[in-house]
Amino acid sequence: MESKRVGVIGGGQLAWMMGEAAEKLGIELFVQTPSKNDPAVSRAVETILASVDDATATAKLATLCDVITFENEFINLPELQLLAQKGVCFRPSLDNLAPLLDKYDQRCYLQQIGLPVPRFTTLSPGKAILSPYGFPVVLKARRHGYDGQGTFILPDREALEHTWQSLQQPEMLLEEFVPFDRELAVIAARNTQGEILVYPVVETYQKNQVCRSVIAPAEVSPKIQSQVTAIAHNLLSKLQFVGVLGIELFLTNREEVLVNEIAPRTHNSGHYTLDACYTSQFEMQLRAVTDMALGSPNLRSPAAVMVNLLGYEYSHHNYQDKLAEIAKIPQAYIHWYGKKESRPGRKLGHVTVLLADEERQLGQKLSKKIESIWYES
Repeated sequence: MESKRVGVIGGGQLAWMMGEAAEKLGIELFVQTPSKNDPAVSRAVETILASVDDATATAKLATLCDVITFENEFINLPELQLLAQKGVCFRPSLDNLAPLLDKYDQRCYLQQIGLPVPRFTTLSPGKAILSPYGFPVVLKARRHGYDGQGTFILPDREALEHTWQSLQQPEMLLEEFVPFDRELAVIAARNTQGEILVYPVVETYQKNQVCRSVIAPAEVSPKIQSQVTAIAHNLLSKLQFVGVLGIELFLTNREEVLVNEIAPRTHNSGHYTLDACYTSQFEMQLRAVTDMALGSPNLRSPAAVMVNLLGYEYSHHNYQDKLAEIAKIPQAYIHWYGKKESRPGRKLGHVTVLLADEERQLGQKLSKKIESIWYES
């Protein structure tokens, strides 16, 4: 039976964009989020104002809806498992999430199911501060790191020791630095019937470990596309995952594909799907968790470029002049998240530009044009 009332743990822009899809599908959306100013509050039937790791609030959320899904991973898994034992329906299931929430556990799981990953180990208190992979090396927080937070690319042993000491020596993931040729990503979905659909492989461009832009589709060989699609199918099938997930990958100059990270939810690399695909990742998520047939993940234009509009100052500006300038670009679709406050690195919105076949090569040029309007310098 299709579930028509969906609860979302988290009320940021991902849940906000899910809200538009919910209206289209006739689904009522209920949100658990800390602030009445969070973007998704405006699109929710009802909001429970509470931290996303507040299981008592989640128990209340469960009384309002048929199924609960997630906007982020900042959850209290053990307490939610107690709710699941009482019959609360989570999709993806908590068993789906368990191996993915901790970055070290995630790497171990990916390796266990045969997916290619960079070499990795842990840095633990009481052990010698060594890098078995030479330098530079990558240090990552095991939990709650996102948008570059909790990720450090360190050039030498002194920097590794200083950074770890300054973080008060928690146990962290230590991995080899991959001198990649390009960074790729893909969104994939699976529903309760086991139907799996994979979106086009895209190329992502990062600055300070934060995604600045995405070009869809990535210009990679059919062999690479097949490899990435097979990775997505393997992961979703082994997990028996229900919902949408994002997979970030490295492509080396030897044409080797390595899985970097998994996000068990809708993902920034899939924002282009709102305007460039027949079914957005947000609609796909709702279809998957409510027992509906999945929609088409295919592009409805030959190509597209998506640019994140990130905060670069502390202000309460709405930037309407810059948005108006960007809106003059043909086939540009702006999504402004309605956040009240700007700060450096904060995701305030994004813009997607649809490209005709003869414009495929303009992706990076358009991206730079949008960034020049947004950032000015």
